Amino acid sequence: MAASDGIRSDDSLHILVIEDERKLADAIGQGLAESGYQVTIAHSGEAGLKEVRNHAIDVVLLDLLLPRQGGLETLRELRRCGYKMPVLILTSKGSIEDRVRGLDAGADDYLIKPFAFPELLARVRALHRRVTPSSNSVLQLGDLRMDVGGRTATRGGELLDLTGREFDLLEYLLLNSGTVVSREMVARDVWKTTVRYTSIANVIDVLIARIRRKIDDRFPMKLIHTVRGVGFVLRIDEERK
Repeated sequence: MAASDGIRSDDSLHILVIEDERKLADAIGQGLAESGYQVTIAHSGEAGLKEVRNHAIDVVLLDLLLPRQGGLETLRELRRCGYKMPVLILTSKGSIEDRVRGLDAGADDYLIKPFAFPELLARVRALHRRVTPSSNSVLQLGDLRMDVGGRTATRGGELLDLTGREFDLLEYLLLNSGTVVSREMVARDVWKTTVRYTSIANVIDVLIARIRRKIDDRFPMKLIHTVRGVGFVLRIDEERK
């Protein structure tokens, strides 16, 4: 499992991996450690909860199919005890129903096995950004600039006419720039709900299309990209720079 994606992490970040498959747990732990993270591994839900109680954990990577106390039960116990750190579920169970159950139990994100390690690193970075207060209220990607405090956004110096929800969605894409976000993630983090009904997914698609027209149509460099079957990503297309 290749660990390097060219981006070093904050070495103060402490990640707990709760995974009963020891070879996979060791591979994930080694990759995270080589990427600069502090890592603790637990092979059961009970052991994972003990680590959370005894150490300052920043992010939890949680397998669902654990022996005895399952992953969802472990997650619910974690939230019942008041722990707020982001939890990324790692599982081979990828149906919509399974994802909804995980999100409803308190998960922050979902990654289906098998996965590419660079994607795992990107998800960890995205989760950490969401819970880390920013000292700078200005977000920027290329010539796209957003003043979060002033609720204004420009591209190429031109003011963008965004509705409140469009602004919130574009802010979310900027906060997660370079990372593919799914409709489920957008629904959870921007709408504060889950994608239970097609109507929510349709609303998200409509808003993405509107934002794309406003920030991309008049510019040769396109920033919003659709990843078929996965979601959306805000990035600079290096091949067309």
